[in-house]
Amino acid sequence: MLHRCLIVTGALLSLAVTLLVAQDTCRATGMPGMPGIPGLPGRDGRDGERGQKGEPGQAWGGGRGPQRGVKGDPGNVGFVGKRGQSGEPGKPGVSGLAGPPGEPGENGAAGVQQKAAFSVARGTTEYPDRSSVIRFTKVITNINNDYNTETGHFRSRIPGTYYFVFHASVDNRLCVTLKLDGTSLTSFCDHRHRRRQVTSGGLAVYMSRDQEVWLETKDYRGMTGTRTGYSIFSGFLLHPH
Repeated sequence: MLHRCLIVTGALLSLAVTLLVAQDTCRATGMPGMPGIPGLPGRDGRDGERGQKGEPGQAWGGGRGPQRGVKGDPGNVGFVGKRGQSGEPGKPGVSGLAGPPGEPGENGAAGVQQKAAFSVARGTTEYPDRSSVIRFTKVITNINNDYNTETGHFRSRIPGTYYFVFHASVDNRLCVTLKLDGTSLTSFCDHRHRRRQVTSGGLAVYMSRDQEVWLETKDYRGMTGTRTGYSIFSGFLLHPH
């Protein structure tokens, strides 16, 4: 039994030596083996360096989604909108610088402008014409010649309130009208016929600059005047405005 084992062992050793010798001299081609089992996934590598900025891409002409078109020309100017609500009042601004002093006025100009008065008399026995301006030719007082003895008109240089009054010597019926620039303000009439009497009337009138006032006759015109009894027309400034 032992002998038989030795023979087998020797035979196997001879075969192994033969195979080793043959592998060194002529490599035998064997059949490929079965693929191995895939290994486990490896870990992600480190991030690479940042690349350079690329060129701008061309406009996309696809049909999916809204696309920005070419910029159009400006449209026409629209209508003016409604005015908005007023804002809150702003704070007062800073006071400005004082202006330069004005030029001195003329001496006495202010005092002269605030004075206006006249008293004129009619010293004739002749009646004035019917429906005409009554001219008082004898000057008693006439500041700055505001009353014109040629026309019988008083002209206002100073706007304000004036008072006008007349005292007439009459020997017949008399009606006179006080007029302002041709407009009748009031009438004073005495229809009693007496040999001699005196009648009068007065009125406060507001006058603008360069307006004129005068007395005018109507149908009755029995106004006279003598040295012992003039017919007088007077006016003066009550309050300048």
